[in-house]
Amino acid sequence: MATFVLVPGAWLGAWAWEDTVHVLRERGHTALPLTLTGLAERADQGGPQTDLDTHIADVTGFVERNDLRDVTLVAHSYAAAPVTGAAGRLGDRVARVVYVDSAPFAVDMCVLDLMPPQEADQLRHQVSASGDGWRLAMPPFEVLGLDSSLDGLDEDRRDVLRTRATPHPFGTYTQRLAGPAEPGPDVDRVLIACHDFTGLLDAGVPMLAFLNQPPWRRFDLPTGHWPMLSAPTELADTLATAVS
Repeated sequence: MATFVLVPGAWLGAWAWEDTVHVLRERGHTALPLTLTGLAERADQGGPQTDLDTHIADVTGFVERNDLRDVTLVAHSYAAAPVTGAAGRLGDRVARVVYVDSAPFAVDMCVLDLMPPQEADQLRHQVSASGDGWRLAMPPFEVLGLDSSLDGLDEDRRDVLRTRATPHPFGTYTQRLAGPAEPGPDVDRVLIACHDFTGLLDAGVPMLAFLNQPPWRRFDLPTGHWPMLSAPTELADTLATAVS
């Protein structure tokens, strides 16, 4: 049986993994979701000083405090950035990294690098104008759906996402990842790709080509960008298969 540490993406907390965690635990795995600083029940712990290093420390500290070994680190979306950093720092505590509709970050890369410059500038303006200079609110679904598939999110699930999402500390988007940011050579590398990401991988986008090659193992999940909400059982099944 595996030990999963599940790290949520932007605007989310440990709550987002509840259904997937339930299925994994039913199957005998240890499944431990965490909430990053400044989000969900830890919203009051965030501030202008909250950055990528803060979230990397959240992940590494969680693993070390609980003296976890042979860990499978699971990163959804934004969490690819702190999980990449944590995997490079946790050494032989990590057995496997799993990127859910996301990909590992390179040293000196930041989240804003993934966006067109105009979109990044719009986010900076939004945070300055209405986020107290450090909080990024989740956009409306009609905007969110332009970049991320909402497939599988019915009205009930969208309502959960809308009401439980919290503004995200923007410093985690602007700070560049410092090394070390590469897990050991023996660490298993897994990608779970959902609808839009599957299309990019199949199209042969050059910067993603390495994800279709060993040592990476790829699993496709036919749902939208938030599989822990739209297909939690299927996501748990895929995670269980990846560690079997």
